[in-house]
Amino acid sequence: MPKSHDALKRFGVVVVLSIAFAYIESAAVVYLRQIFHPDGFTFPMADFGSALLWARLLAVEAGREASTIVLIITGCLLAGRNRRQRLAYFIMIFAIWDIFYYVWLKVLLNWPASIMDWDILFLIPMVWAGPVLAPVLVSLTMLLFAIVILYRDAKSRPISATKLNWVGFIGAAVILVVVFCIAGLNRALPDYRSHFSWPLFAVAELGAIALFVTSLARHA
Repeated sequence: MPKSHDALKRFGVVVVLSIAFAYIESAAVVYLRQIFHPDGFTFPMADFGSALLWARLLAVEAGREASTIVLIITGCLLAGRNRRQRLAYFIMIFAIWDIFYYVWLKVLLNWPASIMDWDILFLIPMVWAGPVLAPVLVSLTMLLFAIVILYRDAKSRPISATKLNWVGFIGAAVILVVVFCIAGLNRALPDYRSHFSWPLFAVAELGAIALFVTSLARHA
């Protein structure tokens, strides 16, 4: 089987896996919102109660999120043939899963009403929050990176990042996490929207894109 055909087949399988996985995630959220937010999922969001039941349910949810990352890692290890491909498949699965998570929530709950609606994104190691547009933009960027990496790899024209590039990518990721976590810390405040830093978000996003384009240019 030609290398490009095999790569395309694995790519298609991963896409189907990611979309199906997103449905599982969004279906779980349908139940969680009924449990945690019976009066509606709205911001500003009050803290959960301190009762043992809530603590137990939140612990279970954190475990589910950790298992989600394990499943994504497993998928990329099975699909990739080398470290470069595994990394690309990891960010690809994560990106498609995240994007279609919102697609499925729109189908199941007709939510979000707007891409600027806020959401709880993650609970590990603390609450991440922000407008839906932000994680979707990150995921679209990740998906583009993954597609380019896999395409170049299938054409035997792989790209690689320098150590300095990697420092930059990690720095951009840290900035994004901090932006989401600061927003999460302030999710219960009346002015919660003002605690999401779009300028810092833009710096991290554009910085990562610039680093990726630099890597591409070096291997043109």
